[in-house]
Amino acid sequence: MVAKQEFGSFQELLSTSEVPLVVDFYAPWCGPCQLMASILEQVNDEMKQQIKIVKINVDNYPDLASQYQVHALPTIVVFKQGQPVKKIEGVVKSQQLVQQLQAIV
Repeated sequence: MVAKQEFGSFQELLSTSEVPLVVDFYAPWCGPCQLMASILEQVNDEMKQQIKIVKINVDNYPDLASQYQVHALPTIVVFKQGQPVKKIEGVVKSQQLVQQLQAIV
Protein backbone atom coordinates (compact mmCIF):
# COMPACT_ATOMS: atom_id res chain seq x y z
CA MET A 1 0.00 0.00 0.00
CA VAL A 2 1.14 3.51 -0.78
CA ALA A 3 2.03 5.20 2.50
CA LYS A 4 0.06 8.20 3.67
CA GLN A 5 2.03 10.60 5.80
CA GLU A 6 2.01 14.14 6.98
CA PHE A 7 4.99 16.34 6.25
CA GLY A 8 6.09 19.72 7.49
CA SER A 9 6.85 21.05 4.03
CA PHE A 10 7.12 19.63 0.57
CA GLN A 11 10.72 20.83 0.34
CA GLU A 12 11.52 18.92 3.53
CA LEU A 13 10.01 15.79 2.00
CA LEU A 14 12.07 16.25 -1.17
CA SER A 15 15.33 16.92 0.64
CA THR A 16 15.03 13.98 3.03
CA SER A 17 14.17 11.32 0.43
CA GLU A 18 17.10 9.02 -0.31
CA VAL A 19 15.31 7.46 -3.30
CA PRO A 20 13.47 9.09 -6.22
CA LEU A 21 10.15 10.50 -5.11
CA VAL A 22 7.16 9.71 -7.34
CA VAL A 23 4.52 12.35 -6.62
CA ASP A 24 0.97 11.62 -7.75
CA PHE A 25 -1.00 14.87 -8.04
CA TYR A 26 -4.65 13.83 -7.86
CA ALA A 27 -8.13 14.87 -6.73
CA PRO A 28 -10.67 12.63 -4.97
CA TRP A 29 -13.38 13.57 -7.50
CA CYS A 30 -11.20 12.59 -10.50
CA GLY A 31 -12.19 9.24 -12.05
CA PRO A 32 -8.89 8.61 -13.88
CA CYS A 33 -7.06 9.41 -10.61
CA GLN A 34 -8.88 6.51 -8.92
CA LEU A 35 -7.74 4.21 -11.72
CA MET A 36 -4.17 5.50 -11.37
CA ALA A 37 -4.26 4.79 -7.62
CA SER A 38 -4.52 1.03 -8.19
CA ILE A 39 -1.79 1.20 -10.84
CA LEU A 40 0.49 3.01 -8.38
CA GLU A 41 -0.17 0.24 -5.83
CA GLN A 42 1.14 -2.30 -8.36
CA VAL A 43 4.17 -0.15 -9.18
CA ASN A 44 4.87 0.33 -5.47
CA ASP A 45 4.76 -3.43 -4.87
CA GLU A 46 7.29 -3.95 -7.66
CA MET A 47 9.64 -1.04 -6.92
CA LYS A 48 9.24 -0.22 -3.22
CA GLN A 49 12.98 -0.59 -2.56
CA GLN A 50 13.88 1.85 -5.36
CA ILE A 51 11.27 4.63 -5.14
CA LYS A 52 8.90 6.33 -2.74
CA ILE A 53 5.37 7.19 -3.88
CA VAL A 54 3.58 10.19 -2.41
CA LYS A 55 0.03 11.29 -3.22
CA ILE A 56 -0.83 14.98 -3.12
CA ASN A 57 -4.44 16.14 -3.29
CA VAL A 58 -4.45 19.24 -5.51
CA ASP A 59 -7.58 20.53 -3.74
CA ASN A 60 -5.58 20.69 -0.49
CA TYR A 61 -2.30 21.90 -2.04
CA PRO A 62 -3.20 24.09 -5.06
CA ASP A 63 0.05 26.08 -4.73
CA LEU A 64 2.16 22.92 -5.19
CA ALA A 65 0.10 21.93 -8.22
CA SER A 66 0.64 25.38 -9.68
CA GLN A 67 4.36 25.41 -8.86
CA TYR A 68 4.91 22.14 -10.76
CA GLN A 69 2.56 23.14 -13.60
CA VAL A 70 -0.01 20.44 -13.01
CA HIS A 71 -2.71 21.20 -15.58
CA ALA A 72 -4.25 17.74 -15.99
CA LEU A 73 -5.16 15.00 -13.54
CA PRO A 74 -3.67 12.65 -12.73
CA THR A 75 -0.14 14.00 -13.13
CA ILE A 76 2.93 12.24 -11.81
CA VAL A 77 6.10 14.24 -11.22
CA VAL A 78 9.25 12.28 -10.46
CA PHE A 79 11.87 14.00 -8.31
CA LYS A 80 15.46 12.84 -8.03
CA GLN A 81 17.79 14.53 -5.53
CA GLY A 82 15.08 17.10 -4.88
CA GLN A 83 14.68 18.14 -8.53
CA PRO A 84 11.84 17.29 -10.93
CA VAL A 85 13.20 14.98 -13.64
CA LYS A 86 10.05 13.62 -15.31
CA LYS A 87 6.40 14.55 -15.69
CA ILE A 88 3.73 12.05 -16.76
CA GLU A 89 0.16 13.19 -17.41
CA GLY A 90 -2.86 10.91 -17.56
CA VAL A 91 -3.30 7.23 -16.83
CA VAL A 92 -0.32 5.01 -17.65
CA LYS A 93 -0.28 1.21 -17.52
CA SER A 94 1.76 -0.19 -14.65
CA GLN A 95 4.43 -1.85 -16.84
CA GLN A 96 4.93 1.35 -18.84
CA LEU A 97 5.31 3.32 -15.64
CA VAL A 98 7.76 0.78 -14.18
CA GLN A 99 9.87 0.99 -17.37
CA GLN A 100 9.93 4.79 -17.24
CA LEU A 101 10.84 4.80 -13.54
CA GLN A 102 13.55 2.15 -13.94
CA ALA A 103 15.24 4.45 -16.47
CA ILE A 104 15.42 7.11 -13.73
CA VAL A 105 16.50 5.09 -10.69
